[in-house]
Amino acid sequence: MASTFVESLVVGRVIGEVVDLFVPTVTMSVNYGAKHINNGCHVKPSMAVNPPALCISGNISDLYTLIMTDPDAPSPSEPRMREWIHWLVVNIPGGTDPFKGEEIVPYMPPQPPLGIHRYVFVLFQQEKRIEGMSPLASRANFNTRLFASQLELGLPVAAVYFNCQREPNNRRR
Repeated sequence: MASTFVESLVVGRVIGEVVDLFVPTVTMSVNYGAKHINNGCHVKPSMAVNPPALCISGNISDLYTLIMTDPDAPSPSEPRMREWIHWLVVNIPGGTDPFKGEEIVPYMPPQPPLGIHRYVFVLFQQEKRIEGMSPLASRANFNTRLFASQLELGLPVAAVYFNCQREPNNRRR
């Protein structure tokens, strides 16, 4: 099961372009309404206007950091703003959801301007509480690996991604 899961992150180039190879050790469930997010599934931007329901396994004494990023900004063929950060929450207690943590970067829904974009949720387990984090100067050119290194977060404990592309104007609900 874990090897198939990791394989889909490699095929989707999440492992390689966003994070290094890791073994998932925590269960993270992500849902936009009734749509459960599996690696590589398709989500319409209109379905992702609000933050997803996201549940993290683990003990309440464990703390986690959640990052949602778009490694394909502004377009998959020319990702010069890689990674565009869509959401950053720290100090999330295990067994709960991001709304129990501290939001550093507010949720921004997917708005892919061109092509099919990957939106990646990456979860890190924290060794200690993160204090006094400043808001980021920009959402563009965020680097998940560098961020994790600076905060000594180590490798991710969970990750999942979905694909999303712009909806034709007449198809939006």
